[in-house]
This record gives sequence, structure tokens and C-alpha cells, in this order.
Amino acid sequence: MNEGSMVRVLLAKPGLDTHESGIKLLAAALRDAGMEVIYLGVFQTADSIVRTAVEEDVDLIGLSYLNGGHQALTATVIEALAAAGAADKPVLCGGIIPEDDIAGLTALGVAGVYGPGTPMARIIADIRDLLDPSRISRG
Repeated sequence: MNEGSMVRVLLAKPGLDTHESGIKLLAAALRDAGMEVIYLGVFQTADSIVRTAVEEDVDLIGLSYLNGGHQALTATVIEALAAAGAADKPVLCGGIIPEDDIAGLTALGVAGVYGPGTPMARIIADIRDLLDPSRISRG
């Protein structure tokens, strides 16, 4: 992230999940917090997510899951990011994710996992902290 520039966040729903209310609420909260949000919508593939992340030069990717598949789909997105030379873009996951699966997502490199009821203020603060220019190097 360039110092002084607006945080650019890509939000997407990989796989066959059509439940959008949570991710749309998050998109609105992030926009209200001064972030630019690119929402790809439902039925996204790893390739479409990564292609957009690279083309739009986003700072962070948020993936939302409400009906499973989070382990495999997130792994595919992270692998595609690495193949595209964009492994430096943090990935967050949210939605209905069993507590037992959080360690596996973290092991894949996911920077944060958020379940239902997580305060939007916490997610926003975590994103700002994660993208703090004093903590990251984008060379």
C-alpha cells in the first residue's frame, strides 16, 4: 500500500455459495471507513479473484463462505496468488467457518478469520493494522 493512498480491498465469494448479505454489509462498512471496495460477487473462481486482485492492485483480499469449501477454495486462491507473483496480498476469510478449521486456514497463510457477529469495527481495525505501512514492505 502506498502511504497516504486509499486502502483497496477485493471481496469475493468463491465456489457455489449465493448467500451475500454478510459480505455486502462488510463492503458497506469498509466503504464507510474510507476504503475502496471491489466486490466480485458470487460464483467466483480462484483465477477470477487473482486476476482482478492483480489488475486492480488491491491491498487485501477478503473471501466469504457460508456453506463449506473454505479450506480447499482458499488454498486454491492462495496458490493462484503465489503463481501470479502476488503472494504478498493478505487474505482474510469470513463466514460460517468451524473453529476447528481456523488453524488450517492460518497454516495456509490466511491473515485473519472472522465469524458471524464479529464487530465491523474489529475487522476494519485489523485491516488497518495489517496494512500499516510501517509494518509491511512492498518492494
